[in-house]
Amino acid sequence: MTLLDALDYASVLVFALTGALAASRSQLDIVGFIFIACLTAVGGGTLRDAILNREVFWVADPLTLGVAALAAVLVFFTAHLLESRYRALLWFDAAALAVAVPAGVAVALAEAQAWPIVLVMGMITGCLGGLMRDVVCNEVPLVLKQGELYATCALAGSLGAVLARVAGLGDGLSLLLCAAIVFTLRAGSIALGWRLPVYRSQPPSPDAPKR
Repeated sequence: MTLLDALDYASVLVFALTGALAASRSQLDIVGFIFIACLTAVGGGTLRDAILNREVFWVADPLTLGVAALAAVLVFFTAHLLESRYRALLWFDAAALAVAVPAGVAVALAEAQAWPIVLVMGMITGCLGGLMRDVVCNEVPLVLKQGELYATCALAGSLGAVLARVAGLGDGLSLLLCAAIVFTLRAGSIALGWRLPVYRSQPPSPDAPKR
């Protein structure tokens, strides 16, 4: 198994767990669990591979779908044991993001893409599956919550990997640094409330001329 394969499998597993947890919050049946888990697990990687014109990873290796389905079944029978499924979802999602972003970066690097493409592939692979999960489950997507560090984490991690490569670090260390940056920022947002400033519209002055 190559490093790319390992990253894709790890990303599929952890993102599938978050999808199944979202399905439990929506009180879906077991087929719904499997559908949401698979959608979350492969969504980002599918778009990444399609854009890069390479064989979609789960088509090349359908076992990845089996991993996602097994994760969904596991959560279906155990989710009730969690004190807070939403809190668990947040932390599993943080771990999944920290694996999926390096997976996207690794694929783009292996395809010898320019650094802007590496950044975009890292963000797409990390963010799209969770976005699909939240939209289908009628939740406000984590990536779009006000000030939430999410896409920012993916961008920062991808940029860290690119700069590490420029500095002469090998692929393994660069991807490890990427994962560390992503998880640290996301964990800070969850546990410590780290946020980005958000736009606040100002009401017009009562003395301003009307147009």
